[in-house]
Amino acid sequence: MSNYIDGFVFPISRVRLNEYKCLAEAAAKIWKEHGALDYCEFVGDDMELAGTRSFTDVLKATEDETIVFGWVVFDSRETRDLVNQKVAADPRMADLIEVSNSGFNAERMAYGGFKPLVETSTPNA
Repeated sequence: MSNYIDGFVFPISRVRLNEYKCLAEAAAKIWKEHGALDYCEFVGDDMELAGTRSFTDVLKATEDETIVFGWVVFDSRETRDLVNQKVAADPRMADLIEVSNSGFNAERMAYGGFKPLVETSTPNA
């Protein structure tokens, strides 16, 4: 259990979800090219559980928005720091954001780095 994870969650316009998906697919390739082990993003489907606050509520998403939840896996925090520096300096990332019509707004994103606590995944057979 030595991996390190960057996790993130943000709202995105439902009508721009396909444009955002194209942006995310291209960004995932860049992250993995620079050393990430895995890159995953999921779109909200069942966002309510009685007795809890939903991501929709916490992020103040509008009726026209959905929630994207994702993470990037690295072999260590040190690798994560290096990979994120490389990604930030990669001109393709700025180009992706500039030409994308996805409506992605980093200021509405919640983000953090996470070290392992509990892991119960089963290795592939």
